[in-house]
Amino acid sequence: MGEVIINPEYSEWIKSISLNFKQCQIKAASKVNEEMLLFYWNLGKDISRMNKLALYGSDFYSKISKDLRAELPDVKSFSVTNLRYMCWFFELYFENPQQVVENSHTDINPQQLAVDCIDETVFKIPWGHHIQIIGKCRKDVNKALFYVHKTLENNWSRAVLLNFLDTDLYERQGKAISNFSKVLPDVKSDLAQQMTKDPYNFDFLALREGYDEKELKDALMADVQNFLLELGTGFAFVGREYRLEVGKTEQFLDMED
Repeated sequence: MGEVIINPEYSEWIKSISLNFKQCQIKAASKVNEEMLLFYWNLGKDISRMNKLALYGSDFYSKISKDLRAELPDVKSFSVTNLRYMCWFFELYFENPQQVVENSHTDINPQQLAVDCIDETVFKIPWGHHIQIIGKCRKDVNKALFYVHKTLENNWSRAVLLNFLDTDLYERQGKAISNFSKVLPDVKSDLAQQMTKDPYNFDFLALREGYDEKELKDALMADVQNFLLELGTGFAFVGREYRLEVGKTEQFLDMED
């Protein structure tokens, strides 16, 4: 066989395919994320309404969680805590619709106004980000939207978002919410990576099994490495494999197995 000659045009074509593939991945993940958040929004709306009727007693959330898990045993997202966040997610944007869009038309239905706003911004970031935002901004929709916009604008990972939530960026930057039109995270950004690997999306698609274990191992290894680096000199990280001599044989303990 003759030698294959790779010309610049071919190399650029390969790069364009790779970029297009990653962009399609993000679009697919974003669509899954949007559908999941729409589902959470509507479930939160139902829970909020039923809860206010006060017909189900103090075990209201526990009953919903138990009954949904019985109907959908492969889905892990119906914990009591997550159901509460779904309710708060709806109430944060629905109960303050007049704050959501400045200079809005007075003939717009308040509920539709909130949903329209959520369509443009809130459905575009992962649920794990929302949990952090809701925890810090439950009574302030403008503050919540500020962090949603900043997350998309700067492609923040969850850890970066949490850092800025803890340092009161909203108060320090004058509480301004800018008009925002960004559709998708940048391909190489931390936000894009988290969206394409988000466990809530996999759970929504019933693809959770076999995923969490590897993600957990990777997260644990990253934490161990970062922790040892922070300790400074005098500590060593052996790696994912550790060599042991057993009799006349060598064995390796592997975090990956």
